[in-house]
Amino acid sequence: MRATRAIAAPGAVLAAAALLSACGLGAEEEQSVAEKGSLVIGVKEDQPALGVKRPDGVYEGFDVDVATYIAGKLGVPKSRLTFRTTNSSVREDALAKGDVDMIVATYSITAKRKSKVTFAGPYYVAHQDTFVRADAAAIKDVRDLKGKRICEVKGSNSWRRVIEERKVAARPVTVDTYGACMDALAGGRLDAVSTDDLILAGFATGRPGRMINAPFTDEKYGVGLKKGDLKGCEEVNRAITDMYQDGTAQRLLNTWFGKSGLKLTTSVPQFEGCT
Repeated sequence: MRATRAIAAPGAVLAAAALLSACGLGAEEEQSVAEKGSLVIGVKEDQPALGVKRPDGVYEGFDVDVATYIAGKLGVPKSRLTFRTTNSSVREDALAKGDVDMIVATYSITAKRKSKVTFAGPYYVAHQDTFVRADAAAIKDVRDLKGKRICEVKGSNSWRRVIEERKVAARPVTVDTYGACMDALAGGRLDAVSTDDLILAGFATGRPGRMINAPFTDEKYGVGLKKGDLKGCEEVNRAITDMYQDGTAQRLLNTWFGKSGLKLTTSVPQFEGCT
């Protein structure tokens, strides 16, 4: 009996090891967006022309269309996509916890964020500009924001570009979203909203105020993936390349921003590399 148990035990160990190995392989594959049959995609819900949640619950905008195209190239049809509002302040946590599989939501690639997120792309390079009320004739450049109240959206870096990078002594006022920024500007609680020109162009439609047209940064919009999903990153980069080469990117940019007056870039952006 002892001999039998001595022989059986190693066999049981080997069987268990094989089972654990198989489970580990499955878990590893499940982590990549390139292997999933359905996707949950984080987007914004209050950025006109980029990501808006309509009263009927449907999301629409440039980022939503880009995400849908990329998912299609990964083999996931629109019918198996779930869009989820993911504000700037929770993006890293949402990916880390698995609440979303990818984020396409004006998510600028930065060195700090790359320590927590794997970025594919960028899928577009925007430029930071500033939107002010129509009566703010004195504000013509980012330097003119000295002493002015500017919007600080939780989780966004745009206000840092002004105060920390450009060393302009503006006064940040914290809010949750860019929609709240624009409401505060209209209500006189802010003097300026400085962020990406695509975001401002979307909000500018139908709102009083003006763009100062003095861009001062490059904002590389990346597709956020769970840290370490290099396979997914490579597949998303291929999809973005196809999107520009087959004319889809130009069509989507013209659809959502063609009447904004912005100079739109329709060539494939230089990728950051998957890390």
